[in-house]
Amino acid sequence: MLWIKTFHVLGVIAWLVGIFYLPRIFVHYAEGQSREEDVRRLIIMAGHLFVFMTIMAVAAILFGSILWLGYGISGSWLHIKLLFVFGLLLYHAACGLILRHIKSGRTLTKSVCFRVFNEISLLLVVPILVLAIVKP
Repeated sequence: MLWIKTFHVLGVIAWLVGIFYLPRIFVHYAEGQSREEDVRRLIIMAGHLFVFMTIMAVAAILFGSILWLGYGISGSWLHIKLLFVFGLLLYHAACGLILRHIKSGRTLTKSVCFRVFNEISLLLVVPILVLAIVKP
């Protein structure tokens, strides 16, 4: 089970890299677009990053599910953690919708909205981390 846990943690780390960085690309895209700069490279980067983070999310969920089945479903901390993980999945989906809007050429909100959006992921990740380690 330690190998499964290792792969789960690696998947989570790689997924979170994308979760934290993709909204920063959105910020740079919005700022560049408002200055009428060439932002095509940012669209390509965001697309590649979204594919990578989606693959890593699937890996994290797959290995996490194996751990869940192996160790059993117990403790209210786990159920609360899974609610936050579900929230993170919704955040991931929201990133995908924003990326779709960017690729279609629609005008987006100001960069300050993406700066605030970027912080939502941290509000989801911190409780997940506390619940996984402390298991209150």
